[in-house]
Amino acid sequence: MYKVITTSIIISVLFGCSSVPSAGLSEQGQASFYADKYQGRLTASGESFSQKAFSAAHKTWSFGTKVRVTNLANNKTVIVTINDRGPFVRGRVIDLSKQAFIEIADLNDGLIDVRITTITSP
Repeated sequence: MYKVITTSIIISVLFGCSSVPSAGLSEQGQASFYADKYQGRLTASGESFSQKAFSAAHKTWSFGTKVRVTNLANNKTVIVTINDRGPFVRGRVIDLSKQAFIEIADLNDGLIDVRITTITSP
């Protein structure tokens, strides 16, 4: 019995430490876009933020993760890379650069309902 428990623990630890990509994770909620005042500031990953990049902020997904963002109202999609943390507003699941937001919605919409799905993870 001791060997079975020990083996189970070792296997659990090894799988927990593996770097298997977490593609296919999905969330639904609202998306917004960065205000202009963040242009050129450093993101949590250390990159300089650009409104023209296809980048985004997510609370927990790893920096460098590629994410498909789908506007639920029109089914338009955009691929972005997570390079910042946030949004820290209830109901919001992702903050997009303006360039990414424009691909799937009008800036005048401000907030849109989206589904976000991981494509690759670093």
